[in-house]
Amino acid sequence: MLDPRDDRSLSDLMTGLVTDIAGFFRKEIDLAKAEAGENLNRAIGSIETLVVGLIFAIAAVGVLLGAVVQGLGAFLIAQGMQEANADALSAAVVGLVVGLLAWVMISRSLARLGNRSVRFDKTTASLHRDLEVAKETVR
Repeated sequence: MLDPRDDRSLSDLMTGLVTDIAGFFRKEIDLAKAEAGENLNRAIGSIETLVVGLIFAIAAVGVLLGAVVQGLGAFLIAQGMQEANADALSAAVVGLVVGLLAWVMISRSLARLGNRSVRFDKTTASLHRDLEVAKETVR
C-alpha cells in the first residue's frame, strides 16, 4: 500500500512498480523452469522402468518360451495328444502367458507416466500471490 507521506514522484513509483513486476515475472520463469526439470526427471525415471520392463518381457519370451513350450508339449504328449498338436497348443499357451506378463508390466509403466502429468502447481500458486501483491500495490 502507498504511504500518503511518500514524497516520491509518480514516475518514480511507476518505475518501481514496473521493476517489481519484471522481477516477479523473472522469478516465476525461474520457478517454471525448475518445476519443468522436476517433471522431466520423473518422466525419465518412468521411461527407464518401462524400458527395463520391455527388456524383461523380451528376455522372458526368449528364454522361457522354448523351455516351457517343450515341457508343456511333452506333458500333452504324455496325456495322449499327437506331437504336432501338443507342440502348437503348448506354444500358444506359453506365448499368451508371457505376453500377458509383458502387457501388465508395460501397462503399469504407462499408467505411472500418465499419473505424472506435467503441471505447474507451484508456479500457478506463486503467480496468483504475485498478482494479489501487484493489485495491492496499485491500490
